[in-house]
Amino acid sequence: MTTVKPATGRGPSWTVQAPRLLFLCAVAAVTTGMVVHLRDAGNTVDLVAGILAACYLAWLAVEIPVTFRKSTAPPSESATLLLYATARIATAAAAVLGPLPWDGWSWALLAPALLFVGGVVLRQVAIHTLGRFYSHHVMRQQDHQIVTYGLYRFIRHPAYAGMLLAHAGFVAFFLNPVSVVLLALLAAAITFRIRTEERMLMNIPGYSAYAAGHARLVPGVW
Repeated sequence: MTTVKPATGRGPSWTVQAPRLLFLCAVAAVTTGMVVHLRDAGNTVDLVAGILAACYLAWLAVEIPVTFRKSTAPPSESATLLLYATARIATAAAAVLGPLPWDGWSWALLAPALLFVGGVVLRQVAIHTLGRFYSHHVMRQQDHQIVTYGLYRFIRHPAYAGMLLAHAGFVAFFLNPVSVVLLALLAAAITFRIRTEERMLMNIPGYSAYAAGHARLVPGVW
């Protein structure tokens, strides 16, 4: 097993500070979008857009304990986290700050809104299932164990699956070309992060056998 030395110095490591700063950028961007849409809430589609932006803020708030939690072990790497977090924030910001393509309200718009909510719920259940073994950082804890129950009975990375589903629904509701492109970049960043994370996980006893029988994100696909 590779030993990773903790960062030295008096202040917090940039690997810890950068994701927190990105979190604050996300809050600022989504809050701005929420205010803009709620200001035009006389239009039903803008009202729902504002509510959806508020739900995104609530999602960020729910993950504050994880985002700002002190790591129990030094991260194995940080580049994928910064890429992943930046792609996430850019996707959400481009969606909520861009113009809505819809002339008026349609009940069909509930489909992407529900996809967003479903993705968030999927992610939160996965995080709760992992408990203290979940971290935004790629790292191995001293007593790291493989979780194979709950959602992890079906796929290896339900938290990432929830992240993708939630943003797919979010982008589909606000639907503008920039956010669609950034969603593709987010998917690429998550794919890269999963591959990087699994190189560490393969060193944990039992993970290779678990991985052999479970897809990463979509059963029967990948």
